[in-house]
Amino acid sequence: MDRFGFIHEKLDIKLLILFILRRLPSPVSFEVLSDLVMVDEGFDYFEYSQCLAELVETGQVEQDDNRYKITKIGADNEEIVESSIPYSVRSKAERRAEPIITKMKRDNQIAASHEIQTNGLPKVKLSLSDGLGSILSMTLLVSSEEQAKTIEKNFRSNAESVYHKIVKLLTEKEK
Repeated sequence: MDRFGFIHEKLDIKLLILFILRRLPSPVSFEVLSDLVMVDEGFDYFEYSQCLAELVETGQVEQDDNRYKITKIGADNEEIVESSIPYSVRSKAERRAEPIITKMKRDNQIAASHEIQTNGLPKVKLSLSDGLGSILSMTLLVSSEEQAKTIEKNFRSNAESVYHKIVKLLTEKEK
């Protein structure tokens, strides 16, 4: 069966996998990686799966549970031969990965966790970074673990808005 697309050989599939992983700021699940890699009609899911397994075996990709990230060896190898991936495939892969990369970067800048203290009350720790350093760090004592989880969830969803509201509240002149 003839396949359309530019990527046909195992080496090219492996390079595409490494190309995508090198751009991701944190490990990614098998499913997300599959979606990002399947940008060319020259190969199928089974060939992709086999190539990914071989990259793990050779130490170019690290697998932790169901999450994958590129190793230094894989990044070095990919960087050397990146230009051999057709430009149209690289462009399509970068466009497809862009929203995921943006979300990963944002998620890496937000931390929200809680711990139960000896008195039984949860203490919630929240922080927001701008990529260079912390711009907001807060610890809250709350009345229940359910409330702590709600605060964490809401902070992760609205961290920038929380930051701006706090700054606005603290910088407003009294009337």
